[in-house]
Amino acid sequence: MHHKRILVTGGAGFIGSAVTRHLVNELGAEVLVIDKLTYAGNLASLAPVAQAPNFNFLLGDICDDAAMARAIADFRPDAIMHLAAESHVDRSIDGPAAFIETNIIGTFRLLETATAYWRGLDKAQQAAFRFHHISTDEVFGALGDEGKFTHESAYDPRSPYSASKASSDHLVRAWHHTHGLPVLVTNCSNNYGPYHFPEKLIPLMILKGLAGEQLPVYGDGSNVRDWLHVEDHARALALVVERGVPGQTYLIGGDAEETNLRVVQTICDLLDRHAPRPDGQTHREQISFVADRPGHDFRYAIDASKIYDELGWEPCESFASGMEATVRWYLANNDWLQAVQSGSYRGERLGLNVG
Repeated sequence: MHHKRILVTGGAGFIGSAVTRHLVNELGAEVLVIDKLTYAGNLASLAPVAQAPNFNFLLGDICDDAAMARAIADFRPDAIMHLAAESHVDRSIDGPAAFIETNIIGTFRLLETATAYWRGLDKAQQAAFRFHHISTDEVFGALGDEGKFTHESAYDPRSPYSASKASSDHLVRAWHHTHGLPVLVTNCSNNYGPYHFPEKLIPLMILKGLAGEQLPVYGDGSNVRDWLHVEDHARALALVVERGVPGQTYLIGGDAEETNLRVVQTICDLLDRHAPRPDGQTHREQISFVADRPGHDFRYAIDASKIYDELGWEPCESFASGMEATVRWYLANNDWLQAVQSGSYRGERLGLNVG
C-alpha cells in the first residue's frame, strides 16, 4: 500500500474491526484504531491483531477535538478511514440524540481536525492524503420491486439513522468542494459475518435459535436487503482508500438480494445441520411474525459496477457460502458471544418507542 499509516475511527466495531484485521494482517499497514468502546465496540474483535507490531489502539471520542488533534498529530496518518458511527435503525428510533451527536457532530469535528492536519502537510503529502468516509445505502431511501441504487440516486433517508448518515455524507463532500480536502465516500449494503453485534438480524437470529427462543420476523418478512460479507467489504474499502479518486463515491454491494424471511430460514436450516435441536424439531418452528418496524424500508439493492470496473473489486462470498461460514463462526466462538452479551443489550426488541 502507498498509504502505510492509516487511522481507523470506530475500529473496534463490526466493520471497523474487519477493516483493521485486513489492513494489519493482510496488507501490513501501520494502523491506529480510535474507538470510544460504546456497547457495540469490542476489543475482543481486535484480538487477532492485538499483538501485532503494526497495530495501535487509543480509547477516544471523535467529538473530542483536542484528543483527536493530538492523536492525529502524533500518529501522522497517510489516510483516515472514518467508520465511527451509531448504526442500528431500531436504536435510532428509540434514542436519536446519540445518532445526531456521533454521526453528524462527530463527523464535523473530525473533518475540522483532519483538515487542519492536512493543511500542515507538505505538497506531496497533501496530494497523497485521503479522508475516507464509510456510509450506507440507507441514505437513498427505499426501492420498489425493481431497480437498484446507483451513483445518480437521490438521497431520501427515512429513519433517524439514515438521516444522520446522509448529513455526514453531505458534510464530507462539502469539505472536499469548499476546502479541497481529498475525500472518498463509500455507501455499502447490509453487512454480515463474524464479530457482528447481536442486535442486528443475522447474529440475533443465530443466538435466539441456539437458545430455543422465538425468532421474530418483522411484518411478513418480505423486506429485501442486498447482503455483503464484511470481509468482502473490508477488501473493497482498502482498495478505495488506496486507488480511489478523491471526490468520488463508490457503491459497494454483495449482489445477494434476499428477503428477511429467507435470511432467517437459511439460518434455521444451517442450525439444523450444525447444531440440531435436542427435541428433534426444526429451527424453522421457532419463527414468529411480529409488528413491523415503523417506517420500514421495503427494499435495498446496489449497483456496484463502478467499483467492479474501476478498481477491480468483486465479492468472493456468495450468500450461501457467506452464511455457512458465518453460522459456523458463531458456533465456534461462544466466548466472544458471551462477552458481548454481558453488557446492557440482552436481545430485547428495540425501535418501539414511536412517541
